[in-house]
Amino acid sequence: MAKPNDFSSVANVPILILAGGLGTRLAEETTVKPKPMVEIGGLPILIHIMRGYYQHGFNDFVICGGHKVNEIKKFFVDYQFNIHDLELDTRTQAGGMPRAISTGAAEERWRVRVLDTGAETMTGGRVARAFDIISRDQKVENFAVTYGDGLSDVDLAAELRFHTKHKALGTVLGVKNLARYGELDIQNEEEVTGFLEKPQDRQGYISGGFFFFNAKFRKYLDPRTDLYLEREPLMKLASDGQLKVFKHGGFWAPMDTLRDKIHLQSLWDNGQAPWATWRNTNANDTVSDRSDRAAWRRAG
Repeated sequence: MAKPNDFSSVANVPILILAGGLGTRLAEETTVKPKPMVEIGGLPILIHIMRGYYQHGFNDFVICGGHKVNEIKKFFVDYQFNIHDLELDTRTQAGGMPRAISTGAAEERWRVRVLDTGAETMTGGRVARAFDIISRDQKVENFAVTYGDGLSDVDLAAELRFHTKHKALGTVLGVKNLARYGELDIQNEEEVTGFLEKPQDRQGYISGGFFFFNAKFRKYLDPRTDLYLEREPLMKLASDGQLKVFKHGGFWAPMDTLRDKIHLQSLWDNGQAPWATWRNTNANDTVSDRSDRAAWRRAG
């Protein structure tokens, strides 16, 4: 994996990843694991998302868990042992602790906090609860929010620069319209004034789900369980003239259904995964069997 850019302003931005929903439209996988743990290329889509941020210098991740949150916690406890070899030496002392032995694989220098924001909590409540927890011991000026099921090749550092330059409280990534999603109502090129529910006569931009917010956005939120980020908070932010759009004409795709998952896996297997600009590609880099999968994990 490429070494991330050393942008101190970027590195200090917490990345809140919404990872607590039931994922009912992907029930084939989510009955046994949380949706962000569904694998593409042998690793959870959550890691794909995190590596997308990491390559642009971001390194502070906050996983807003809920449904089956313990599965996410277990994954990160074992993560270093999955990408490196393992040594456990009890020859001279019982109860020796295992340690990872470097295999030359790239090791992410990041912080990961996995929070239980409630199994029944909606997206707005999750963001509020997570923000309140991390801001107890961390000064937050700007923070990012994204979902644990969307992939893009967007330059996230460029989106942050756009966000800090325009001075509004929020920025949403705008991607080209797909018929099944609601559209952003955009005025003056970049100001979001509302959200249109699946308009039939327009071909504009939809929310790509990669947000940046100023910390003052917290006043639009509430930790109650029934608050959806996409409804009251974002609609009020837009009506206040405090939400801008960062337009992206490149790749973006959700993983809402099994069909989406199969499509993303196919792109990966064929070496055509536009979001994985961090991938160490070669002609044999597929995950068609367990040996390929292990090799990919080590290569990073």
